[in-house]
Amino acid sequence: MQLRVGTVRPDETMQLKIVALDGTRPTPEPEPGPTSDEKQAEARRPGFLAPLFTVLAVLGRLLAPVTAKLAPYARIAAPYVRRLRPEYPRPGREDWRRWIPSWRQWLAGWLAAVGVTGLFLTVAYAATDVPTNLNSYATQQDNVYFWSDGTPMARTGWVRRQAMPLKDIPEGVRWAVLAAENESFYTDPGISGKGITRALWRTVGEGATEGGSTITQQYVKNVYLNQDQNLGRKLTEAMIALKLDNRMSKDKILEGYLNTSWFGRGTYGIQRASQAYYGKDVSKLNPSEAAMLASLLKGAGLYDPTLSAANHARAQERWSWILDRMVKIGKLSPAERAKYTKFPEPLKTLQIYDTGKQSDYLVELASQYAKKNAHLSAKEFDLGGYQIYTTFDRKRESELTDAVTKAREDARKKDPEAAGDAHYGAASVATDGRIVAVYGGPDHRKQGYNESNATTVPAGSAFTPFVYAAGLEHGVHKTREGPATPVSPESVYDGNDAVPVTTPEGPYWDRSGRKVSAHNEGKRSYGPISLHQAMARSVNTPFMQLGMDTGLEKVKSTAQAAGLLPSSFGPATPALSLGTSTPSTIRMASGYATFAAEGRHTEPYSVRRITRNGSGVRLDAPDRRRAVSPQVARQVSEALGDNFRTSHPTAAAVPAAGKDGTTEKDTALWYTGTLKSVSTAIVVYRIDLGKSLEPLPLDGLAGTTANSVPYGIWSRAVGVG
Repeated sequence: MQLRVGTVRPDETMQLKIVALDGTRPTPEPEPGPTSDEKQAEARRPGFLAPLFTVLAVLGRLLAPVTAKLAPYARIAAPYVRRLRPEYPRPGREDWRRWIPSWRQWLAGWLAAVGVTGLFLTVAYAATDVPTNLNSYATQQDNVYFWSDGTPMARTGWVRRQAMPLKDIPEGVRWAVLAAENESFYTDPGISGKGITRALWRTVGEGATEGGSTITQQYVKNVYLNQDQNLGRKLTEAMIALKLDNRMSKDKILEGYLNTSWFGRGTYGIQRASQAYYGKDVSKLNPSEAAMLASLLKGAGLYDPTLSAANHARAQERWSWILDRMVKIGKLSPAERAKYTKFPEPLKTLQIYDTGKQSDYLVELASQYAKKNAHLSAKEFDLGGYQIYTTFDRKRESELTDAVTKAREDARKKDPEAAGDAHYGAASVATDGRIVAVYGGPDHRKQGYNESNATTVPAGSAFTPFVYAAGLEHGVHKTREGPATPVSPESVYDGNDAVPVTTPEGPYWDRSGRKVSAHNEGKRSYGPISLHQAMARSVNTPFMQLGMDTGLEKVKSTAQAAGLLPSSFGPATPALSLGTSTPSTIRMASGYATFAAEGRHTEPYSVRRITRNGSGVRLDAPDRRRAVSPQVARQVSEALGDNFRTSHPTAAAVPAAGKDGTTEKDTALWYTGTLKSVSTAIVVYRIDLGKSLEPLPLDGLAGTTANSVPYGIWSRAVGVG
């Protein structure tokens, strides 16, 4: 052997290289490997836990001084700890049984979980403070509505909410709420372990948080927290509830809960709810009425019995259940329970708006639009603080209201009895979709619906412009399979009265086996007539046949694209073309505005902007779409312009376009006209709301076609007459 010494680079470790005399290297002795015990330990140690073991090693070095002091005690406890030390997978077991933990391992895991959970909850409890700032309910505001020029129009809301001391709330009312929501309120610690576990299970297992909250937790949520449904908010709620339960008396917590809970109908607190649903002070409620109000705490949108039949059934079932619970917990005697067998029906409507003026109808429209298009729940909206900037024009609203009011007065003078059943609806919609004025009725306090938005009156011949537009847009089919043939304003149709309606196979027969015929106003015949002239002179019969030739589904789709709602269409029979559909005046005005807008339709809207305490609220933009081509829109508008000049020669110089609408049995009369990019629809009809709800003949109450009351209202409202 020879010793060879060489130089070593700085980045190398100095080594002695031993080489045999024959030039070969000796075989190096193998390094000592891990023992069998170390190999087993390594096999049990998953690779992905390596970072954990590194952290534990660092913690071990940091805690070395402490462990040194505890060493004597550790030696004493070692035999016992060794027995509890998990050996996993378990030695001495075969197959799958080696993976089943022993009872000691189960016990150790359970104790560790309890310890960690207890430590976590202790830290969370200590770190959670009861907020000093109350939630927005305590500073609940009214909602303010503005005219299109930015000046205030109306205010709504329950800002005069009256907090009731618990002593003034009858015990029966209190226990109805406790029976419904938290019967163990006076004995629980402020939280429900079962409820929290159920909420955790729902959230982790199914992705949605469920309640199970005590009244203390609900009060905390109402007063201090937001309504977010997540585990973080639920945990904070529980911690604050525990602290609050230690700081406040149960009576104070219950009093706060009853005065801050939402009951629907814009009401917060049991006092306002009592007034809104039963029209009386809370001190005068009996247990049956209290049980109905308590059912609303589960969700007024689902349990207000006046909203729908399904709601009524749910409310009645829960009302009965609450009364039975009161008996079960000893707060209502069986004899008293037997008195309450009839469901205590609440008031039908809530009069939030108490002025009776037209602005109440405007507020109603705007609030509905705001909640839908700003995605605000009724509960959020009722908290108030919103500034709603509407599209309503103060001057146009005043002129429209004055015009209808004058017509009403004239009708009462002419025929007081018939005028008692007369109804007037009106709406003005701009070509860009803005609803600039409506007439909803004589008094919002007495009439619970908005005439401008009602869908009870057939459109009659006012519908024919949509049929005309459909024919011009899509052409007609003279055979079932053949291609569509173009139609122009000069296309000629039979304008005679009682012309039979035909299909490619022959006459159209109704279900009674009779041929269907069209009729003109006054059963007048016009002979062959172009479609343009038929529209200009209000000749009906060509449009019933045009609807059949175009296809009734094409007529419906064209009218819908122009702005009419599909729910207002009548059955697909030839009569559809002469107005069996029942659009509201808002929708009728919107449809005519589409023609004036070169065939582009914008969904009618009543709110242009919303803020809350100065910050903007996201508002969905109204839908815009092309309904018909610009050429078709111009052709329809030209025909309507000629109709206006033909029917009202004294106003021929006015650049307006419009048409009347008559119904078959003279139960309604329409006029819809467009001037200066605003279309206004007026309808007058009679209906007996107190008896049969059937339409009644106008009996001349709305005038004649040549000099109609709807046209008179329109002309006064827009400044023509």
